[in-house]
Amino acid sequence: MIKGCKICGISDPDTLNFLINHPYPPTFIGFICNYPKSSRYVGYENLKKLLINNPKQSYYVAVLVKPNISILEKIKNLPFDYYQLYDCTPEEIKEIKEKYQKKIITAFTIKSKSDLSNYKLYSDHTDIYLFDSKGYEKSQSFDHNLIKNIKLNKELMIAGNIQYNEELKNFKNLANFIDLSGGVETSGLKDLTKIEFFLNKVNEIKNEA
Repeated sequence: MIKGCKICGISDPDTLNFLINHPYPPTFIGFICNYPKSSRYVGYENLKKLLINNPKQSYYVAVLVKPNISILEKIKNLPFDYYQLYDCTPEEIKEIKEKYQKKIITAFTIKSKSDLSNYKLYSDHTDIYLFDSKGYEKSQSFDHNLIKNIKLNKELMIAGNIQYNEELKNFKNLANFIDLSGGVETSGLKDLTKIEFFLNKVNEIKNEA
């Protein structure tokens, strides 16, 4: 059952204000905190300026690729509700969760079935699982059929180059949350028209009987 969505890769105040003031705001708003290869990366000083905005009904998510102690210490006092962690071991996630007292979205990048072999090892320290593509900053897709038979004891978020106008009913039996970044962009920039369309569609499917 789809409960909501995440809009990721926010890097400018206009888009952020649009999201947090929308009548159907995303459940999660993500910021790329330590991955400069991404065009959506936001440096620490700009993060501080962006995050002065009260999210009201959304959760702020720090997207972190194998973070080191330096970035974790820098952002520890910023108003993030979740840390979305890529390329971390279960032990690293446990340590981060306990030290910084954040909820955890554990991200797995998927290309083949073998990439799903270890997800159960993360269950004790994960609040939400995210299944994403191997693309990282490139907005690639993966075969969502690979996760059809996965049994989880936590909520599931799905990403991987999903587009703003895709038929969301296709994901109803796969995931609780839909995660878009490039799918709501035009020429590499967040497109408010696409975001508006997507947020309205998510609201519709949430309210279907």
